[in-house]
Amino acid sequence: MPLSSTLPGGVGDERRFVAERLLAPSQAICAYFARVELAVPRLERVALSAAAGRVLASDALARDDHPSHARSTMDGFAIRSGAKLQRKIVGEIRMGCAPPRPIEADETLRIPTGGALPEGADAVIPLEAVDVAGETIVMRVAVAAGENLTQRAADLHAGECVLKAGRRLGAPELGVLATLGCTLVDVFVRPRFGIISTGDELIDPGEIPELGQVRDSNRYAIGAALAALGADPVQLPRVGDEASALRDALRAALSSCDAVILTGGSSVGERDLTPAVVAELGAPGPIVHGLRVKPGKPALLAAIGSKPVIGLPGNPASSLMILEAVARPIVAACTGATHDRPVTVDAIAAAPFRGREGWTWFVPTKLSDRGGTLLATPLPLRSSHVSLLARAAGYVTLGETSGQIDAGERVGVTLFSSGGAPIEPSA
Repeated sequence: MPLSSTLPGGVGDERRFVAERLLAPSQAICAYFARVELAVPRLERVALSAAAGRVLASDALARDDHPSHARSTMDGFAIRSGAKLQRKIVGEIRMGCAPPRPIEADETLRIPTGGALPEGADAVIPLEAVDVAGETIVMRVAVAAGENLTQRAADLHAGECVLKAGRRLGAPELGVLATLGCTLVDVFVRPRFGIISTGDELIDPGEIPELGQVRDSNRYAIGAALAALGADPVQLPRVGDEASALRDALRAALSSCDAVILTGGSSVGERDLTPAVVAELGAPGPIVHGLRVKPGKPALLAAIGSKPVIGLPGNPASSLMILEAVARPIVAACTGATHDRPVTVDAIAAAPFRGREGWTWFVPTKLSDRGGTLLATPLPLRSSHVSLLARAAGYVTLGETSGQIDAGERVGVTLFSSGGAPIEPSA
């Protein structure tokens, strides 16, 4: 039986949520992973140029030392350190070429930034620290061994694990892989997340709503969030408030996708069919129905076999917030990402943040910059407002025991995965 507000006997028997039985989001995710064994993500090999945003499927090891030889960090002269200040110029090291010869204690070679140190040299003296007279230099300062150069293997040692499997690949990671000589990269296949909007009131965005109708906006917001989290969103046909149609649609989605997200129909009203239909389709079925959270209390966390089924509330702000703040670890697990954490920035509360003791509140938050200090301003929590989260840069989490943050206190703001409102200058 799911951990929910219902009485024994099935999903939704009581047709209401009992607050005392609802789980906090962290408890719900623990309960979910304790019951559901997700399929191991599949692997594929892609070109390095196509690996951005993908999740690494195998550890990346350094094949060789890097750098493979000592390099100069300055334009100047390669020398052997010592008290001798006058050296004879015996040649020049060209960029990308091996040194033309080794040097003795009284000799030097011109060297560019990044040039390979010759045998016999252990330091570089910068151009501005010498006087040049014909083919001789006179050093104005003494230079110690190791100065102005990068030693062999200072960055990477052969055999070293540089990137662990499960890491999402961005610009720094691609630079490392290129340095390692990886032209093909093993990554996890992006999981296909089917998106089904439910509700007789929904129409396409291009249609003109009649009284009682609303445009189907949730599927596009959910799709963008899933893509930012590394999944492949699959937009599936909309379903009305009819159990057999929802059952057929869900079966079809599970046959072609790795997971399914439904929006709407997850509460406990007579037309909220999602929990009961999911329960019919196979074990383990609903794991958690209802959360001690605002917004998004009616959320459903379920699975059919190893495939997640996530029921999100129909209200736009609730739907996206639950995906971002609660269901994100489930999506991450499906992508193979083991180091995927939301980005949180520190700010100063520009106004009080108020929640409800004993509940988790996700408060949409606007960020502004006042002379280099980030200010966080809570936005009025209206879960039915489509524009609410577009006005926010992220959200502040008020926990089970800390129901408020006063103005002037430090606060962590979690940024939305797919972007949010820009940080604006403070008035």
